[in-house]
Amino acid sequence: MKKSKIVMITGALLLMSLFVFPLWNITLEAPQYPTPLGMDIHINKLTDVNMGDLQNINLMNHYVGMKSIPDHLKEFEIFPYVVIFMVILGIFLGFKANHKWFLAWFILMVVLGIAGMYDFYLWEYDYGHNLSEHAAIKFTNPDGTLMTYQPPLIGTKTMLNFTAHSYPRIGAILMFLGMLLSLVAFYFGKKESVQKQF
Repeated sequence: MKKSKIVMITGALLLMSLFVFPLWNITLEAPQYPTPLGMDIHINKLTDVNMGDLQNINLMNHYVGMKSIPDHLKEFEIFPYVVIFMVILGIFLGFKANHKWFLAWFILMVVLGIAGMYDFYLWEYDYGHNLSEHAAIKFTNPDGTLMTYQPPLIGTKTMLNFTAHSYPRIGAILMFLGMLLSLVAFYFGKKESVQKQF
């Protein structure tokens, strides 16, 4: 089997790591919590970093009017099927298609990744801005408007005495590696195609 095809198939198979490892992580640091609170975001569930983290985050958020972190999201029903489809498609292209289709797979993955990040941003925006009118504690900005608590999409943000960190985890890193391998496969396939002509 040609090197380009092996690399393409390997890249597609790396997406299966998303069923094992978390995709993203949000961590909250504050003086009153010696051990930071955190949640890992998988493609099909949310989990504690340390036992009881989600419960503690929900209790804390309740006082400022934020909604509880849901046990289930509609995305958890969709994402696994999308990942499986892209794995099967990538393997099929690796066996049957020429190198130009490897680039098409990469572009489709980029589009899906952007759509996923936008969906994540919308969830964070609603979570941080749609506050209950009956909140026990209400903080205001210097201009008098009600403070919101949207975590960063990626990076670090300070909110009151909390520092929120939002970064990819190993599942996302392996997914990005798989996408990168599809570009490498395209490059190898292009070279193989040129060599075949001579």
